[in-house]
Amino acid sequence: MKDKVFGVLQRIGRSFMLPIAVLPVAGLLLGIGSSFTNETMIASYGLQSILGDGTLLHGLLTVMSKAGSAIFDNLPLIFAGGVAIGMAKKEKEVAALSAVIAFFVMHVSINAMLTIDGQILADGSIAPDVLSGTIASMCGIQTLQMGVFGGIIVGLGVAALHNRFYKIELPNALSFFGGSRFVPIISTITFVFVGILMFFVWPIVQNGIYALGSLVTGTGYLGTLIFGIIKRALIPFGLHHVFYLPFWQTAVGGTMEVGGQLIQGGQNIFFAQLADPNTVHFSADATRYFSGEFIFMIFGLPGAALAMYHCAKPEKKKVAGGLLLSAALTSMFTGITEPIEFSFLFVAPMLFVVQVILAGAAYMIAHMLNIAVGLTFSGGFLDLLLFGILQGNDKTSWLLIIPVGIVYFFLYYFIFRFLIKKFDLKTPGREEDDEETRLYTKADVNARKEAEKEAGAQPSALSAMIAKGLGGADNIADVDCCATRLRVTVKDADKVEESTLKQSGAAGVIKKGKGVQVIYGPRVSVIKSDLEEYLQDPKAVEGSAVVVEPETKPEEKPEISEVFTAPIQGEAKLISETPDATFAQKMMGDGIVIFPQDGTLYAPCDATVSFVFDTKHAIGLVSEEGVEMLIHVGIDTVQLGGQGFQVFVENGQTVKKGAKLMEIDLQYIREHAPSDATVLVFTNLGDHHLELLKLGEVKVGDEIIRVR
Repeated sequence: MKDKVFGVLQRIGRSFMLPIAVLPVAGLLLGIGSSFTNETMIASYGLQSILGDGTLLHGLLTVMSKAGSAIFDNLPLIFAGGVAIGMAKKEKEVAALSAVIAFFVMHVSINAMLTIDGQILADGSIAPDVLSGTIASMCGIQTLQMGVFGGIIVGLGVAALHNRFYKIELPNALSFFGGSRFVPIISTITFVFVGILMFFVWPIVQNGIYALGSLVTGTGYLGTLIFGIIKRALIPFGLHHVFYLPFWQTAVGGTMEVGGQLIQGGQNIFFAQLADPNTVHFSADATRYFSGEFIFMIFGLPGAALAMYHCAKPEKKKVAGGLLLSAALTSMFTGITEPIEFSFLFVAPMLFVVQVILAGAAYMIAHMLNIAVGLTFSGGFLDLLLFGILQGNDKTSWLLIIPVGIVYFFLYYFIFRFLIKKFDLKTPGREEDDEETRLYTKADVNARKEAEKEAGAQPSALSAMIAKGLGGADNIADVDCCATRLRVTVKDADKVEESTLKQSGAAGVIKKGKGVQVIYGPRVSVIKSDLEEYLQDPKAVEGSAVVVEPETKPEEKPEISEVFTAPIQGEAKLISETPDATFAQKMMGDGIVIFPQDGTLYAPCDATVSFVFDTKHAIGLVSEEGVEMLIHVGIDTVQLGGQGFQVFVENGQTVKKGAKLMEIDLQYIREHAPSDATVLVFTNLGDHHLELLKLGEVKVGDEIIRVR
């Protein structure tokens, strides 16, 4: 039962992500528009001639502000369509249209009932005896004040109808209205009655929501602390969206009259005040649900990253430093914390407990200090700039974030460093030579690894690997994603192979019943789209060289002893010295790295060309004895789109040792890529091992590696 509940909540949480994803751009429009049309700000900086009323820029900024307001004003409708899309299993566009229709039908039905009951008069005005705030205008319809709950009810209801009826077969005479065409029909009929039901039920629910909001508000700073702790604790389960949304968007998060209108929800109150020129100081009671995030996202977690770097083993500090620096910058600037949190969540849960407590306290501290900085998505510097710095300290008290943040930086740093040393926690750079532990540390380089595979015109290869890790295409029932996680419902959880999913670039895998969350990082939406395309025709890429196939059992492996020569002239070093964590940590296999002195690449053995990337930066080979290898030229050279490379072989071609494979413009590579390091990596060694025959200066044809 718990697993089923988790699965349902997971689907609901991911369905919230589509409408939530539009909030940053809405906030950007509203934040910039409102900031630079504010008369006080314009006067303070003497910008009347540029931004004053009547100027071209003032007109443009006013349009931007109103465009942003339109999204926040119509969030219930946006949630109706977004939730329906997220919860529908197939033909999601039909579910979206049906949800929009049902949304209007429900509210018109409520309006009719209110008119019949006398709460709305014949001229459309609200009766004088109606309690203020219970009736509001939604898309021009006077209806009950349901907020985003109204949209969520419609979205969930329509999705349930859609999944039940989108394949329905009607009698021949009515067959035209069968299948997906039946969904908007049944949704319309159903939500007429839902609207009537809501007329009787919602006032009771609304009173309960107001009471809950009063209870939360009444708990003061303690309530803020509890909210913060719960929200951060739900991060590993991906259920935090379900938890915080009511506080941000409904009366659970409080109500306030702004500009003559009753506004519900902490985030809605902030943005209503942002658009109201008469607001003197934004409400910290409204922003208590997010202002504290700036403290630990911009300051605290980077302190934790520095502590993990200083605790890394000397020989691994370079790799760990690059990983942690990138993750820390991601947290600071965008507020996306999962890359850095997942770098220690699985290998050192103790540190995550510390993170949850400190982060929860940050919400409370911001509330106590009357800090009232809003946000659209997360507490990074971009939101701080827009909704704190540009609004001025008088309205937001944003300057207090700096001293508190500095204290938090050192708190995280010293606590994390003490615990890592005291308990020998295997944070990035401290892991043993154990593949599984090591893979947990690469959350921040996932995007680079996937980009190389996908931009090489073989996105289906990565998708095939993911599908295999999920138990095969036939085992996948539903695919979706949130900001950083692939969220999948499988038919048989026992078929899921975590090791394969981690080899595909996942920072972690969470299984709950039939719900599987695979953490890939910010590029997960691309991975999800590619996986969906692959699942439509999984046989199209079977046998791709990038897909991990089950290794042959040791006793069945033939004895081999094959020698490979240097494919390019230069300085040969251990693969661990590659300036890229994907290769340096042997995530793709063992091998060697050569820093080239000449731009001609040759075959290291007699082989068959298994694949040539369209971006020409890498070539796959299979030796006569079945050893698979990848020659990858340069770091991040996939971004060059083939510039600087001239390839002389093609897929399926047989080549002899010493045959010319590629000409490389080394000067161009060095000017446009981080490094020209050329990696020879063996991807299917299994129980075989490498013997390094030569390091240092090598010439083409020198024997450098033996595989046994």
